[in-house]
Amino acid sequence: PLSLQVRNEFYKDTQGVILVYDVGQKESFDALDTWLAEMKQELGPHGNMENIVFVVCANKIDCTKHRSVDESEGRLWAESRGFLYFETSAQTGEGINEMFQTFYSAIIDLCDNGGKRPPSSMGVGFTKEQADAIRKIRNSKDSWDMLGVKPGATRDEVNKAYRKLAVLLHPDKCVAPGSEDAFKAVVNARTALLKNIK
Repeated sequence: PLSLQVRNEFYKDTQGVILVYDVGQKESFDALDTWLAEMKQELGPHGNMENIVFVVCANKIDCTKHRSVDESEGRLWAESRGFLYFETSAQTGEGINEMFQTFYSAIIDLCDNGGKRPPSSMGVGFTKEQADAIRKIRNSKDSWDMLGVKPGATRDEVNKAYRKLAVLLHPDKCVAPGSEDAFKAVVNARTALLKNIK
């Protein structure tokens, strides 16, 4: 990372940004939020993040043994913000050409569209509520937490909480990355909790 003095020169008149993290280092993925926040601040009140093409690169996918951020987590983070997402390896070159080609053509579309991101690239097929639910399920510490009920909840409360999440995340209805795993996790959480409720 360059010093902020040098970095803020780059933020002015930016048309495209490539955010890169190392799939083997969770900290580099978690830092993406900080980079975005800094950029927002540097662009100032008149800068518009909506008119910049963002690409998120999940890099080092060749190091499968040490992977700590899976594809659906990275893709969810990117796509829920309307960003493009690519799995890449600078080592083997995998995904790099495709990423740059898509990046450049998105910037050309942006210029052709008067400096605004064309609406088509923003077509996120899932809601913020779905994205947040998947994140919460991913980060929950136990089955109670996952369903959002307190230990000691009744069968009815467990079933009600389960139904709400199941409707929200059912793979037939939800196209958010990771929804299928989240749905299965919710089904298993309900089963586990109901076993212990008399």
